[in-house]
Amino acid sequence: MAQDTAQQAPAARAAPSAPARVLLPLILPALVVGVGSSLLFLLVSGVAERLQGALWGDLPDALGIGRYSVAWMVVMLTATGVLVGLVVWKAPGHAGPDPATLGLAAAPPSPAVVPGLLLATMLMLAGGPSLGPENPIIMANAALALWLGRRLRPGLPGSLWPALAEAATIGALFGTPVAAALVISEALAGRPMKGALWDSLFAPLAAGAAGAMTTGLVAHPTFDLGLSPFGPPRWGDTLAVLVIAPVGALLGLAAVQAFPYVHRAFARLRHPMLALPAGGLVLGLLGAVGGHLTLFKGLSEVAELARHPEDRTAGQFAVMAVVKLAALLVAASCGFRGGRIFPSVFIGAALGLAAHALVPAVPPAPAVAAGVLGMLLAITRQGWVSLFTAAVLVSSPTILSLLCLASLPAWLLVTGRPQMQLRPDGTAVR
Repeated sequence: MAQDTAQQAPAARAAPSAPARVLLPLILPALVVGVGSSLLFLLVSGVAERLQGALWGDLPDALGIGRYSVAWMVVMLTATGVLVGLVVWKAPGHAGPDPATLGLAAAPPSPAVVPGLLLATMLMLAGGPSLGPENPIIMANAALALWLGRRLRPGLPGSLWPALAEAATIGALFGTPVAAALVISEALAGRPMKGALWDSLFAPLAAGAAGAMTTGLVAHPTFDLGLSPFGPPRWGDTLAVLVIAPVGALLGLAAVQAFPYVHRAFARLRHPMLALPAGGLVLGLLGAVGGHLTLFKGLSEVAELARHPEDRTAGQFAVMAVVKLAALLVAASCGFRGGRIFPSVFIGAALGLAAHALVPAVPPAPAVAAGVLGMLLAITRQGWVSLFTAAVLVSSPTILSLLCLASLPAWLLVTGRPQMQLRPDGTAVR
């Protein structure tokens, strides 16, 4: 994502001699976009949660069927594929481009595409496929911000609005503008720019802060998994994270290598009303193997997974990690609209808990953080966001030193290798 953001943010072109005259007019647009982006994210999430409660609670209870019985999971995931396939088939712009070809963000679509994109996203989130809301919400917010910004403030550069929307949505998703600042600063590294780095971050940071504060005031989100407190790191902890993070990276790279082949298999069906129901059926069968915690985007599920780590064996955690990874691979390949960050967090956490169950001397906090770090590095190739996400899962400042060390061997494994993103011709992006 942030490659486009880095090029778009007009503050990067601010003259060093008079940055205030360039930056001050950006504050109000940034705040407005930040609040609006957060509200759209909260609306989509809220509707999806209510629909999920009806589909996975009220409806099976009324029918006298187990909420997470094998039959209900297969029926619901297949039906979700049918409904999303219908939206992709009939909605203007087919609910956006093929999600397998997108990174964290993409070029803003036409406003006419946004309703179909959001409807497909809400159905996906409620129905159980293993994807998060980040990609489609960023696209929708960028499209709406660009469309409204050009009409209400035509004097500002058109490239400003998508950049603000991307930063605002990331801030809203993570509940903090730090994530947006890290993504943008990572993209700016090594790029020629005029002015100081914080000139470039000024407007996106304001938008990210507004988005994060709005989300915090309305929804009170938290990423802390409530794991056992982690004290000063020991040498054994260092060794553990140096092993777990690369293992997570290798597991993620296995999915990245398989991604073009799985996508090609679903593409042979040549129609969303075939590919998406087929993907839903496979996801339902995977859910039957891994259990209901391997369904959905994974954020609430990973908290439940970590609440009582002693209740499962290392083998059970490992099976859940592999099943969730397969579900992410299928959902991202067959055409469901969604992102890959939140499912990757679940996979990495399950891997870390498997390591803790296998070797109880390894504390769960660093094990989970290292697993998440390795998995995210392989799937997203975003170093700062991977470090940040892994760290916020564990409320311990001392974990950062361990994660910085663990990121080094994991990064050596993933750098230069294909990403979990495809070009329009189906080849992997490097």
